[in-house]
Amino acid sequence: MTRRPRLLAWYRVIPVALVLLFGCASWAYAYAPAQLFQLFYPLRYEEDILSSATEFGLDPYLVAAVIETESGFDPSAHSDSGACGLMQLMPDTAWDMVHKGYVSSDEVDPDNLYDPSTNIRIGCAYLSYLISYFNGATDHAIAAYNAGMGNVDSWTDGGQDLADSITFPETQSYLVRVKTAHERYRELYPDSFM
Repeated sequence: MTRRPRLLAWYRVIPVALVLLFGCASWAYAYAPAQLFQLFYPLRYEEDILSSATEFGLDPYLVAAVIETESGFDPSAHSDSGACGLMQLMPDTAWDMVHKGYVSSDEVDPDNLYDPSTNIRIGCAYLSYLISYFNGATDHAIAAYNAGMGNVDSWTDGGQDLADSITFPETQSYLVRVKTAHERYRELYPDSFM
């Protein structure tokens, strides 16, 4: 008596189930309603983002993307390295923006980085400073926001392409996450910063 192979044997069902699972996930990612993605990309503090982004000549959607990537819009976020608030600013960086004249300590208190308005304003000043430092190269500024200006300078010192020369996996991931969030915020909230 010969045995015929069964069509739905367990070892055949698993790959088919995996393909179906990934197919459904891909379909949901491509065609899911905006409300579903808004759970993953929330938007708060729109007025503060718009006023500070406008003041410093930034795209408010980029600012929202940095906030989402840095803190997930949690104003009480605190990192092990000492970064504080929505845009995860180091206290030294906040004071540096005061000393460079980007913000006035009469208008904002650099020691109050857990205040959303203060944090967003100083964070926008710093992001604007980085974009200016890198002659408008936004990708360089985003990488420097995560890894520091010195690292980005050393990675691109010989004229190498930034994406190919980043040596920190965290910064590579950070750059991709901010750029993805930037696109998502533009798609999900097209009228938020009019």
